[in-house]
Amino acid sequence: MLNLFARPHVSRLVDPVGRWLVERGVSPDVVTVAGTAASVAAAVWFIPRGQLVAAAVTISVFVLFDVVDGAMARARGYSTRFGAVLDSTCDRVADGALLAALTWYCLVVTEQRPLAVAALFCLVAGQVISYVKARAEGAGLRADGGLVERAERLIVTLIGAFLAGLGVPYALDVALWALAVASAWTVGQRLRAVYRSARDSEAGSGT
Repeated sequence: MLNLFARPHVSRLVDPVGRWLVERGVSPDVVTVAGTAASVAAAVWFIPRGQLVAAAVTISVFVLFDVVDGAMARARGYSTRFGAVLDSTCDRVADGALLAALTWYCLVVTEQRPLAVAALFCLVAGQVISYVKARAEGAGLRADGGLVERAERLIVTLIGAFLAGLGVPYALDVALWALAVASAWTVGQRLRAVYRSARDSEAGSGT
C-alpha cells in the first residue's frame, strides 16, 4: 500500500546513489546480499540481547539497501531474472530473521509467551503473504496489494521494537498483535484476489 505513495519520492532520493554505484562497477546483486547479511546480523546480535533500539535503527538503515539495488537496476537500464529471484529470497530471509529474533526475545528475554506467539504468527503470515503472490504469478494469476505488504510490516515491527527499547509500555505488544491481525487479513485479501483472477481467466477462456 505504501509503495503506491512513497515509491516516487524514495526513488528521487536513491536514484543518484544507484547511478553512483553503477558507475563504479558495483553489482545490484552484491548490494542485495550485503544489505540482507547486515540486517540478519543486526537482528540476531542485538535483539536477543534486548538492545531493541540499536536493532531497529541498524536494520532500518540496511533495509534501504533493498531500495538502492532497484535504483541500480534502473540506472543500468535493465534487471535480470536472477536478480529478481535473489531480491525476493533475501527479503524473506531478512524478514524471517527479524521476527525469529523477536520471537526469541519474547520467549527468553521477557518471558512473554503470548507475545512470542504473535511474533511467530507474524513471521509465518508474512511468508505466506509473499508466497501467495509468487505462486499466483507463477500460475499466470494476480495477487497484488493488500493491507500490509512488506514495507508496512517492516515499519510496524521496527517502530514497535524501537519504542519498546525506549521503554514505552506495551509498544511491542501493540505492534505485533496489530500486525498479526493485519497480516491474517492480508492473506485473505490476496487469496480473494487470486480467486477473482482465476475466475476472470476461466471466464475469458470460455468465451
